[in-house]
Amino acid sequence: MTQSPTALRLDGKRVLITGASRGIGADIARTFAAAGARLLLSGRDRRTLDSLADSVDAETEILVADLSSADGPTALADEAMRVYDGIDVLVNNAGISYPETVDALDTAHFDEVLQVNLRAPALLAARVGRAMAESGGGSIVTIASAAALRPLPEHYAYCTSKAGIVMATKVLALELGGRGVRANSICPTVVLTDMGQKVWGDPVKSAPMLGRIPAGRFAVPSEVSNTALWLASDASAMINGVDLPVDGGYLVS
Repeated sequence: MTQSPTALRLDGKRVLITGASRGIGADIARTFAAAGARLLLSGRDRRTLDSLADSVDAETEILVADLSSADGPTALADEAMRVYDGIDVLVNNAGISYPETVDALDTAHFDEVLQVNLRAPALLAARVGRAMAESGGGSIVTIASAAALRPLPEHYAYCTSKAGIVMATKVLALELGGRGVRANSICPTVVLTDMGQKVWGDPVKSAPMLGRIPAGRFAVPSEVSNTALWLASDASAMINGVDLPVDGGYLVS
């Protein structure tokens, strides 16, 4: 059956995006706004979030939150659901990384990465997902990483956290799928955001990685945003529990 062009619309959908201040999160916000969504933009930098909200043509609310704090994820979930009286789409995007070898592993860095990249999105999705199930359904989109599916040197904590959140998302798909909630992960290769440029901008470091990507380049934010829009929309109504690479063939090389 041919999909209607309106299948990629999110008109009136209430969408919470974490890590929306910059990079992939900001690009997703712009893409979803153009698709008609009502946005809840979360991050730690109110000034940047306010600027983003002013730049999009969509109903937008700002929720400043620190997902590294113990009660940050549940507090954000409760406040987001209060503002629009529920959430239809959750985009778990917020994440951090401290590239370092296992030999030089900093315990504080390890704990912070798992707190932000695994604990926070898992707790947020569990709380929001339960509410979605009680109200008839919704879509949870996790921005994970190809590093969840293939080990990456100098990313011990990051790979661990992303692999964990991919599996957590699959459990959500399994437990909540029968009640109308879909949960899927996007697993990009390096994405050329400001953070991606900072970590991979050195040609000496990037050359071996690029050599493992058949497409011969890294991803750009819009390629992740457009995938997130598809997973959030009715166009992917039968997609549940997948970890979808956006990697130019990296995982098959």
